[in-house]
Amino acid sequence: MPDTGNQDGDAAEDPNVNGIRRFGALFGAVVAPTSFITGLLYYFGLNQAYWFYASFGVDATMLGLGTIDYLVISVDSLFVPMVVTAAAGLAAFWGHDLLRARLAAGARPHMLRLLVPTLEGVGCLLAAGGFWSVLDNDFFLRAHLAAAPLCLAVGVVLLAYALQVRRSLPAAAEATASDDADAEAGPPSPAEPSDEPPAPVPSASRQQASARPEWAVLAEWAVTFVLVGLSLIWAASDYAAAVGRGRAEHLASQLPTSTIAVLRSTRSLGIDAPGVRELRCHGAGSAYPYRYEGLVLVIQSADQYVLLPKNWTPTTGVALVLPRTDSVRLEFVPYAARGTLGRAKC
Repeated sequence: MPDTGNQDGDAAEDPNVNGIRRFGALFGAVVAPTSFITGLLYYFGLNQAYWFYASFGVDATMLGLGTIDYLVISVDSLFVPMVVTAAAGLAAFWGHDLLRARLAAGARPHMLRLLVPTLEGVGCLLAAGGFWSVLDNDFFLRAHLAAAPLCLAVGVVLLAYALQVRRSLPAAAEATASDDADAEAGPPSPAEPSDEPPAPVPSASRQQASARPEWAVLAEWAVTFVLVGLSLIWAASDYAAAVGRGRAEHLASQLPTSTIAVLRSTRSLGIDAPGVRELRCHGAGSAYPYRYEGLVLVIQSADQYVLLPKNWTPTTGVALVLPRTDSVRLEFVPYAARGTLGRAKC
């Protein structure tokens, strides 16, 4: 909220500042920050992993990924949103300080009367678009990555900030009018004795009368936090899904030149996939008589292998999920040594 008078004194009595502090204390008492952040990281990692493996037709829940796996995966999907959010917050703080400096330099209500309607108009437009996207999945904002939740978050923030600035306008206008009147009246004349009591200060009376109860300020900041927080979670969730799909597309494009996994088995696995061939060793001393070439290992998790054919495509490819047991063994052949395939002895 822009400061227009005694900044130190107003900040100490400002119900909005006290409301923010009170809400922060209540939120920290109800929700442990560490648990809250860990839960968010787990959610975003789970979302990215789901869409990554879903691109290959694999249900990520059957892979047995643990909490640590999801936390590590979430770093990939949250790095960009966290950097953008931090940069936007820093720019907002700098913009607020610049506004305070302009107000202290004398711009005061003249600039505020132009700024507030602009913020309110843009905020209403963005918030309306975000709310409409919540109600209508076919709204055009839903077709763009994170556009709908970001519009909702930015719109609510602009409306909340414009409301705080508007509440400061009467005090700013009154302070300016009082300063102008004092300047026109000139230096004060010596006080003459009088039996009449001093007139009350109207500004203080109006300020006390217009002061909102603490519960109203607390509820306002709580609703604002919920709307903005849910919108940012929505945006990060969409981005995590996009990152998962993007990582899957990148992996699929690199399959032809990736390290080849040669799968050996004690019995026939009946793998029928494009580009994968089965070789059988007829030697009596072979512990793994069945050999499969043309596979690429995607991940080994919870005693399971996820493999893709080297020639995998979204229309013809299949994904293989095999248990990690003593009956199977993997050998890896770098792409540069692919010429040795098919000539290896059992």
